[in-house]
Amino acid sequence: MSTAGTKGVPRAEREQLILDAAVAEIGRVGYAGLGLTAVAQRAGVSKPLVYTFFRSRDEVYIACVTRAAALLDDAIESAITAGDDLSMARRTLDAIFAALEPRPHDWSVVFDRSHPEDGEAADAARAARRGIAAQAARGVADVLGTVELTDPADLSALTDVWMGSVTSLIQWWLRHPDQSAAQMSARSHRLIEALVAAVTR
Repeated sequence: MSTAGTKGVPRAEREQLILDAAVAEIGRVGYAGLGLTAVAQRAGVSKPLVYTFFRSRDEVYIACVTRAAALLDDAIESAITAGDDLSMARRTLDAIFAALEPRPHDWSVVFDRSHPEDGEAADAARAARRGIAAQAARGVADVLGTVELTDPADLSALTDVWMGSVTSLIQWWLRHPDQSAAQMSARSHRLIEALVAAVTR
């Protein structure tokens, strides 16, 4: 936990420090357990300072979700527009791991389900998840299109499998923080290659 304070730190950097602390807290306790006192303590600032940037827990959460979604959107988009063969899966995982390395809990922020059913926080999280799911569906459709498999139910099912697999890999990474993004990429490549070899044997 940081206690260094932020005196003299530019306002924009202070805001990012607060969001970084909030992301770590959401990764630990979810939206449901998020408290601005804990965020302030983790960021090494006062609670009143947090309120100069964000008026509520929802505003902090929405800012975290929006930032994480933009980061992931850019990373995934660059991977899925570079070709439609199986290497797209490897590229996408590489891009996601590299993007998340500074803040692995950004994925947890987007996919946390402890937010309320309604309201701006829920709307922001669902929009972020829909955006990533739409990218996943495009990637899956492109890959399966190479083998002329176009059944919508098949595409939907494999998109869910892909999303679940990526989430599981990231959750494993969070439980093994000693692993770098490069190590996670190498591991995911090995696993994909092993699965393909097992299926085609």
